[in-house]
Amino acid sequence: MSAIKDPVEQHDHEGKALLTELGGRVRAWRARRGMTRKGLAADSGLSERFLADVESGKGNVSINSLELAACALNITVIDLLQDAARPALARTHDLLSRLDDSQLDQAFSLLGSTFGLGDAQGREQRVALIGLRGAGKSTLGAQLAEERGVPFIELDREIEREAGTSMNEILLLHGQAGYRRYERRALLRIADEHQGGVVITTGGSIVSERETFDLLQSRFYCVWLKASPEEHMARVVAQGDMRPFDTNDGAKGANNEALSDLRRILTSREALYARADAVVDTAARTLKQSMTDLKRAVPQTIQNNQKETT
Repeated sequence: MSAIKDPVEQHDHEGKALLTELGGRVRAWRARRGMTRKGLAADSGLSERFLADVESGKGNVSINSLELAACALNITVIDLLQDAARPALARTHDLLSRLDDSQLDQAFSLLGSTFGLGDAQGREQRVALIGLRGAGKSTLGAQLAEERGVPFIELDREIEREAGTSMNEILLLHGQAGYRRYERRALLRIADEHQGGVVITTGGSIVSERETFDLLQSRFYCVWLKASPEEHMARVVAQGDMRPFDTNDGAKGANNEALSDLRRILTSREALYARADAVVDTAARTLKQSMTDLKRAVPQTIQNNQKETT
């Protein structure tokens, strides 16, 4: 006969498990946003030490502290406390899983046309490159735009143009929520101004904002440029830009921690990146090889299609 646990002891055990689960969720959301603990501390007003305790399951966090952390992460407290169930989505997914590829294409078109989520006019001529820094988005994007004879745009610069200030100032003055508003405005403007074609690069965290990513996918043909964490890291170091990683130049331990952060970010976003229309793996590929892969992955330009029909 098993011994009955002391109620107080059982309550303490369940409380520790809850704190551990909550800490893991805070850490996972921070990784998805690409934020360092120091960045989250600055945006939330909570101490970095306190956040470290929370993420390790040691902090006895209050609702007020959770609210501050959630606001800085641009989510709600509910997002931290529970996995929001969406029964209708589960039923729809179950139904769609029974369809073959041809039927899925039909279902996609039907849903898009019925609920206004379909391809915007000229979507396939507007290419968006997504992925973490160090995948080659800027280099390959600029070259692809030149070969297609369309403008090349870095979304970050357009967000600054919308806000009339720098990225750092946007985040300082308006936080993540304000930044995302400017981001969506910039995407809509770019799509409207370049209906004939454009190539854009986006920030790595855009996929973690469902509303923004849905907007991007509805108006742009998305290509995920991926690489191994080690290659991402090597390229970022070569660029001399370690955002969002807290490192000290030349410090081996700090670089190892940065690589761990990068792996965690990539893991948390991998399923989101995989929603792209196409994937181009730049790992162990030369620039020329990656460019060839990218050109094969995107739809042909209208000009090329016209040449083939004449």
